[in-house]
Amino acid sequence: MAQQYTVTQRGKLLSFLFDTLVTKEGWSKKAVKQRLQGGSIFVNAEAQTKHDFIVNIKDRVQVSVSSYRTQHTSTQVRKLEILYQDKDIIAINKPAGLLSVGTSKENKQHALALLRTQLSRGKENLKLWPVHRLDRETSGILLFATSKEVREAIMAKWSTTQKSYLAIVVGTPKIAKDTITQPLRLDEKEYRMHVGIHKDAKSAITHYEVKETTDKHALLEVQIETGRQHQIRAHTAWMGNPIIGDERYGTKGSRMALHATRLHFTHPSTHIQVHLEVDAPSDFYRLL
Repeated sequence: MAQQYTVTQRGKLLSFLFDTLVTKEGWSKKAVKQRLQGGSIFVNAEAQTKHDFIVNIKDRVQVSVSSYRTQHTSTQVRKLEILYQDKDIIAINKPAGLLSVGTSKENKQHALALLRTQLSRGKENLKLWPVHRLDRETSGILLFATSKEVREAIMAKWSTTQKSYLAIVVGTPKIAKDTITQPLRLDEKEYRMHVGIHKDAKSAITHYEVKETTDKHALLEVQIETGRQHQIRAHTAWMGNPIIGDERYGTKGSRMALHATRLHFTHPSTHIQVHLEVDAPSDFYRLL
């Protein structure tokens, strides 16, 4: 997923980006700087990170969500990337392959335990409650609360929270932009979702749009209104386009191509809108 622009006036790269993305398209200056520093800006197909790089008339500037830098994801995580933090909530960029919450007291290699250790000082252990969870192989934004009350306040309005994902699927969906409303039912023995009408099935709503295609794959932007387990994975597989690397609903691969890219919600204390966004890592885009 990339946007391309043509330079019409000689000047500094950052000034061009501000004029094009901030003034005309409503980006924040912080987001533009993050893209530039992260190696997601290309001039004439070459990555540029210097804000004072000179662009000339007719130069082609590409703004990509992917980066030329190699990012390593592993279950042996030493330090988690914190996207947002205040006294009530903490949001991290969870790498693929890391559990959101541990399944036993012995397993301390999960996001909750790692974050608690990372932020605790001395003998005082920071208390954290997961607001939601991501599957082990899903990367992206994961939100924690510092108290049960804060968690419950966020969850009370979770249905109005905007949750957006990026997914790379096998093939290209027949309809470029659509909504899937097939209900889902969890099979506890197989630990997978069955799609379709059933007395035990629950409603599930998934919106998707094709953003980019190749010969064999497609990049989708997905928004979910409901938060059923494996919802995106089950719905994309149902329409004949399973997510790459999803062994449960498709075929095993190096990693599952699903990334939680945006989370917009109302802060439980200040009541202001919190807008979180993080690009997928480079190993995600290589799957396309």
